[in-house]
Amino acid sequence: MILSSTRAIRVPLLCSGVRVPGIDFQRVRELVTMAQVLELLGFVSVERSGDQLRGPCPLHGASSPRSRSFSVSLTRNAFRCFGCGRSGNQLDLWAAAQGLTVYEAAVDLCNQLNVDPPRLDCC
Repeated sequence: MILSSTRAIRVPLLCSGVRVPGIDFQRVRELVTMAQVLELLGFVSVERSGDQLRGPCPLHGASSPRSRSFSVSLTRNAFRCFGCGRSGNQLDLWAAAQGLTVYEAAVDLCNQLNVDPPRLDCC
């Protein structure tokens, strides 16, 4: 949709009959768990309470191995670092740790874990 000064104009997006592949990020998040990503990163928690883990942040390189600034919920597949402020899901974590886009991270994780990347087609 393009906004003009007088009204909104709908502009259709066409694929011209060409199938454009994409990644089904929701499906990747269902297939790849936070625990798998943490294992690939070599994360070692210093504290565990149920499904909650705390430890040094793998993103900003916490200097102390006893640091607990990085908090992870394995059930919700979510993380937050109270040191560097980053947060997100397992794809966000892998993307940030590896310096990849979320698309590249999804494909890379699937390849690392021998899972076919779930694809979407726009047409």
